[in-house]
Amino acid sequence: MKQFYGSDTYVQSAGIKNDLEIDGFAIAVCQELGVELSRHRSRSFDEMEKWGDQLSSFDLVVALTPASRREVKDLTRYYHLDVEYWPISDPCGLGESRDMRLEAYRQSRDEIIAKLTERWGDPRS
Repeated sequence: MKQFYGSDTYVQSAGIKNDLEIDGFAIAVCQELGVELSRHRSRSFDEMEKWGDQLSSFDLVVALTPASRREVKDLTRYYHLDVEYWPISDPCGLGESRDMRLEAYRQSRDEIIAKLTERWGDPRS
């Protein structure tokens, strides 16, 4: 999001659990667009709050999986903030070859970009 729309809006990435390492295929397909993920660190919602980013301080939470949608709904039931669910294809484990896996990750990446564009407009404009 920061790459496409700048840093005027505060954005934080979090999930249900912390897997510590960012998937190498995700790094590769984002790098194709100039988005650097290799130094990105994944964090859980709990870690995010421990580091000072309270969910109540955000206006919008975007959930990308059914599990994260349930978790966010539970975590935000006492806060006034919007929760959107973007059902993005999960590329993990898809494809028998490296090229096929990269294509699955590209598809997921492009779905996210389409949702960003639908929500906030063309990033190139």
